[in-house]
Amino acid sequence: FFIEDDGSGIPKHKRDEIFEAGFTTGDDGTGLGLAIVQSIAEAHGWDIEAAESSAGGARFEITGVQTLADR
Repeated sequence: FFIEDDGSGIPKHKRDEIFEAGFTTGDDGTGLGLAIVQSIAEAHGWDIEAAESSAGGARFEITGVQTLADR
């Protein structure tokens, strides 16, 4: 599944870096949000990647999710 927005997006060269603990673009950010999201995804055996949305914003694709239909 994916989650996307129509904001300014994430430059390709930053898409891996945004998941690192401490990475932030804001003056008052902690840089923990996406690191926590990645940790949760990995704890469930999923993968998460940043991409570009259909509107040019940010898109987060979560793969490896098992559903009841997959069982």
